Amino acid sequence: MKCFQYFKDKKFRLREGRSAPELKKQINSEDYSSGADRVIKSSCSATSPRGIPELYEEKAHNLRVFTFSELRQATTDFNRLLKIGEGGFGNVYKGSIKPADGKGDPIFVAIKKLNRDGLQGHKQWLAEVQFLGVVEHQNLVKLIGYCAADGARGIQRLLVYEFMPNRTLEHHLFNKAFPPLPWKTRLQITLGAAEGLAYLHQGLEVQVIYRDFKSSNVLLDENFNPKLSDFGLAREGPLADRTHVSTAVVGTYGYAAPDYVETGHLTAKSDVWSFGVVLYEILTGRRSLERNRPKAEQKLLDWVQQYPADSKKFGLIMDPRLENEYSINAARKIARLADSCLSRSAKDRPKMSEVVENLKQIMQVSDEGNPSEKSFELCEGDLDVSETKADQYGPSESWKRRMAHLAKLGEHVEGASRRRLMIMQRAKVL
Repeated sequence: MKCFQYFKDKKFRLREGRSAPELKKQINSEDYSSGADRVIKSSCSATSPRGIPELYEEKAHNLRVFTFSELRQATTDFNRLLKIGEGGFGNVYKGSIKPADGKGDPIFVAIKKLNRDGLQGHKQWLAEVQFLGVVEHQNLVKLIGYCAADGARGIQRLLVYEFMPNRTLEHHLFNKAFPPLPWKTRLQITLGAAEGLAYLHQGLEVQVIYRDFKSSNVLLDENFNPKLSDFGLAREGPLADRTHVSTAVVGTYGYAAPDYVETGHLTAKSDVWSFGVVLYEILTGRRSLERNRPKAEQKLLDWVQQYPADSKKFGLIMDPRLENEYSINAARKIARLADSCLSRSAKDRPKMSEVVENLKQIMQVSDEGNPSEKSFELCEGDLDVSETKADQYGPSESWKRRMAHLAKLGEHVEGASRRRLMIMQRAKVL
């Protein structure tokens, strides 16, 4: 993962062979809500909303605690053939484990294995256990359990998630080895991802800022329902009397909000900006940054500005792999929504709950749209302007010239045929 900079981590002193309760204490003691990350902590504990550590205490028992040998066996000793992903945290493997009650067939899971060097990955591992142990939504990936083992092999930190067979949104948008996503599926993914972010921002006792929304973090299940993953950079939002969280700037280049990059002030509107970037990726089939394109097209947001949603040439930005099978009216509305998410001023960006409602209305427009409307627009754009205007009042001059030319060709062919007939007749006479 390409980040602007990493956290300056405190050292974590973990004792050998800790059990699950001690791990829980370690997570609770982690300073996620003070210092650089939280601006203020209320002194009125009786009325203060509970933070993630307190919420985690209630739900920690829902997570399974695995031994390292169990997960090594589940992945056939972390076989390279079973590797399905990798990132700054470490490698992800497909594995199979027994159900919690030990009955029934094994279930497929995704197992993320922390690289053993560096404290940054350890802090992200703790954050994932903490946040995913609390959140519960159909558009957020489910954490099944974890492994925390210290022994002769060193520190072992692993996470076990539900397995998502259709990989990520990134694979289907940019990898030509995958079939193109149909228009309706793209809308379904867009809405589901928005609902996941809205839940994080407004559906819990404490606000959660995701901080790393991008197409590669949107997983797809067997029905292409989206689920947000990778909560290593997630942070609690500001308390009610504060506007932002002050924190080190991290995230993926091309997706992070400029106001956050410039000031380090993190708000839920930072996620809204990232969502706007992904909206344009879904429309265009292009990454936020592509160095192999001409200079004017390398940065997606700069390129799409040349084709405003209300302009006649807007259709030129649409993903050619859609093959004109989409509603141009719905596409324009999505582009306008993306533009509002990408407002330079964070205050002018909509809340994710407002984005969700807007997307639901757009999906209705798309369902009601004429499937041929896009083809009509392109054909109209290809015609000469004078011919298009002439069609409104009658045949154009160029059309008359073409018809006259065709008539002359017909006369030429007819004359040639008459000459051949005369020659044949003379041959017979002779």
